[in-house]
Amino acid sequence: MLVWGLNLPLLKYMLTFMNPVTMTAFRILTAGITVFIILSAFKLVRLPTKKEWTYIIGGAALNVVMHHYFLNMGLFRTTGTNAGLILGTGPVLTAILTALILRNYPTKIQWLGAITGFIGIGSVVLAGDQGLSGLKIGDGFIFLAILAQVFSFLIIAKAAKTLDPRLLTAYMLTTGSLLLIIISFIQEPGEIVKFTTVPPSFWAAFAASAILGTAVGHMLYNYSLGKVGPSKAAIFMNLNTLFSLIGSALFLGEIITSRHLIGFALIIIGVILGSGAAEDLWKKRKKKREVEA
Repeated sequence: MLVWGLNLPLLKYMLTFMNPVTMTAFRILTAGITVFIILSAFKLVRLPTKKEWTYIIGGAALNVVMHHYFLNMGLFRTTGTNAGLILGTGPVLTAILTALILRNYPTKIQWLGAITGFIGIGSVVLAGDQGLSGLKIGDGFIFLAILAQVFSFLIIAKAAKTLDPRLLTAYMLTTGSLLLIIISFIQEPGEIVKFTTVPPSFWAAFAASAILGTAVGHMLYNYSLGKVGPSKAAIFMNLNTLFSLIGSALFLGEIITSRHLIGFALIIIGVILGSGAAEDLWKKRKKKREVEA
């Protein structure tokens, strides 16, 4: 969560020099190659089965192509602070979608958590001086990015039963980056030339983002996801939001206002309720009291 959170202001910084799709396509390709190098050192690389390839392609489409496409298109049009807060709805979305898909329908408290979380987003996105007229299309792109990522978590959790999530990460990043490169040639023709004009600070941010933020960050998270499941792993995404806010303030000079803090608090409450954590804690305390009685 630390490397993911601090990766957000790095992406925002790099987008001041290049258009989003080309930059992120080659950044993710670098990340995929990095993961393969790391796994090769531990002799964990193997060819996937035909069934595993379906998970890889599905995961790459959602977790890499759609998530990173909308994330960078969104960051190009909104602030790092807003993006960090909207990404904080990941745990609520994960809990609700996991429950619906597995037909284990959310409780009233979980629905309350989801509503609270979305009110938190609204306090950030719609509470500006212009209200609805000031709504940035970038904020909508960021929401689509986290939604695509949440759906991908369900695929990753299922694929992890036979395929090491770290190796799955390597194949997804590489496959997804090649698709993004094709999209970049269509959407941003000639943009690749800008790599020759960027300053050294860009390359420092590029290396940190690709190797730490994307390669190591995705590898660690997907490995954890395979161990504890989507809902539990998603709870930790709150820390992603916290580190994104701190990073945006420190490195981008963005101002954290009271509405950002209120939105963050509402999102945290929404996650505690929506993920089922509050109900689990209440049930444990109730059971403990019954035992003591």
